Amino acid sequence: MSYLDLKVFKPFGPSIAKVSIPENIINELNKYTDQIIKDSDKLKDLNHGKELVGNVQQEFKLGKEFMSKIGWGEFLAKGVKSWIEESHKKTITQFNINNSWIVRQYKNEYNPAHFHTGHVSGVGYLKVPENLGESVQTDKKNNYNGKLELIHGSKMFLCDPQYRVKPKVGDFYFFPHYLLHTVYPFSDSKEERRSISFNATVDHEIFTS
Repeated sequence: MSYLDLKVFKPFGPSIAKVSIPENIINELNKYTDQIIKDSDKLKDLNHGKELVGNVQQEFKLGKEFMSKIGWGEFLAKGVKSWIEESHKKTITQFNINNSWIVRQYKNEYNPAHFHTGHVSGVGYLKVPENLGESVQTDKKNNYNGKLELIHGSKMFLCDPQYRVKPKVGDFYFFPHYLLHTVYPFSDSKEERRSISFNATVDHEIFTS
């Protein structure tokens, strides 16, 4: 399947993997989100914001039955298995999702530097504003607005401790749970930046090896 066209890269110590979320799953996740935000009782029941660090509009969990129904758990399991086989030549036999959640981010909101629980984590994109805004100093080459930044260690010779990702609908990144990451705010847009994340555990022997 197309989403297993997996690319593994190591911008620093731990490896990161990038895959594509199938279009049918993106559509199902967006439809689910749009339905949930109209249901105040369901939204309250699935609220995940109090357990997360983000200063964002809404963060809510996905129901287990829904994840199974649309193949989200299978997508994550296959992606993690391929990533670990490709980068470490090991085969996982256990994959358990602790939780998966949607993040709805708007203008000037952000996610501070943090790490996750479990063994493996990831983030992907369901909606991205057409324009994330310009830098205040418009002559600067780098514009971090709305980008994900992965952080590992400190600056060393020939090694940059930061890796920045420009969000694109359908892109999904896997990384170790302990990898610090942050999401920068964006400006000049009333559109939503909608992402999806997860935490999961794998074979303890493989995680600790």
